[in-house]
Amino acid sequence: MKTLRHAVGACMAVAALTVSGCTHASEDSASPDGNSSSTSPASNAEIIGSVKKDPTIAAMVPDDIKKSGTLRNGAAANYAPAEFIDTDGSTVVGQDVDYITAVGKILGLKVTTINAAFPSLIPAIGSKYDVSVSSFTITPERQKQVTMTSYFKAGFSMAVPKGNPQHISPNDLCGHSVAVQTGTAQETAAQQKSTQCVKAGKKPIDLLSYASQSDATTNVAGGKADVLYADSIITSYAIKQTSKLEALGGITDASMFGVATAKNDGGLSKAIQVATQKLIDDGTMKKLLTAWGTEDGLIETSEVNPES
Repeated sequence: MKTLRHAVGACMAVAALTVSGCTHASEDSASPDGNSSSTSPASNAEIIGSVKKDPTIAAMVPDDIKKSGTLRNGAAANYAPAEFIDTDGSTVVGQDVDYITAVGKILGLKVTTINAAFPSLIPAIGSKYDVSVSSFTITPERQKQVTMTSYFKAGFSMAVPKGNPQHISPNDLCGHSVAVQTGTAQETAAQQKSTQCVKAGKKPIDLLSYASQSDATTNVAGGKADVLYADSIITSYAIKQTSKLEALGGITDASMFGVATAKNDGGLSKAIQVATQKLIDDGTMKKLLTAWGTEDGLIETSEVNPES
């Protein structure tokens, strides 16, 4: 999750499991050179192609953008499956790109997505970009700079080898080996859980910290660790890409992701909110997310500047 409150990034490239892609959950380490061999699901092209312009919602678009016919999106393409570089080495793809492209269809606009370093995105909104859809967690700090329209949620989640052979409960990790990436919020959370185990007179968690997310994921899929603990979007993507993992429990510590627009955006955020709600209500959003394995992040209601 790209937030000041959640820790360091994750590089996901599980070659042994045909999972590949590089993700960075920290804006401090975000750079415009993320790559992945995974391309946008073919089914999503059909889903997006079926989305039609809604004249009523399109009329809400500010005149300058409406006249240009283009919605300019900036994204840090290093956070698969949300936004990452396609196999051609330049095209930005991912669930966020699919989502904003569908919004553009409703608004009658062509969406262009430019890859850029994460810290550069918000300062360029309103000048270089009309919007930025790049896994921004909605925070009060960001809402002081830009307008945020919610469209997705993500948090912490766990996965275990297929069939859960250790019969692990998500509420009791005591005595089990838990794989995390070094320096992440999940590593800290696992350490706290282990302390609670000891206080309760149980065995501590065998915490296995890896320098890369790919190592943590591979070792759980290969049976060398009992539980994978990571950002929910990463865990869901890993499960989608391999038959060797399954989810353990649901999402915890969830936060909303938001589309960033200028503070005074002339009504663009409202148009995006209404278009997003239409995608949610007619089932399109669920279909788009399901293709990426991240349907657990579906929200029921899109809001402009929700409380964070």
